[in-house]
Amino acid sequence: MKTFRAYQLACEFYRLAKGLKLPKPLGDQLRRAAASSALNLAEGYGRSTRLDQHRFFGMALGSVRECQAVFDLADDDVPRQLRDLLDHLAAATWRLLHPRRA
Repeated sequence: MKTFRAYQLACEFYRLAKGLKLPKPLGDQLRRAAASSALNLAEGYGRSTRLDQHRFFGMALGSVRECQAVFDLADDDVPRQLRDLLDHLAAATWRLLHPRRA
């Protein structure tokens, strides 16, 4: 999975997000959602049918959106670099569900 960009971004995001100091409920939820995004991307990547992949990539995008909601609630406690990384992850995950048409 070294060339799977969305997965690599999700792993990087998880590593950085787990060190973020937030109020306990938000921090716990962020870590769970960040891990879920990476795990669902990995599971979808391993599926053989497009329908199965789509289902797991959709769950991964839901977890990414959950992370974005945590950031909205945390407001100023989130560094811009981490917000930008999450935006890149959201875009990469969204593209898995909506590939460009030739």
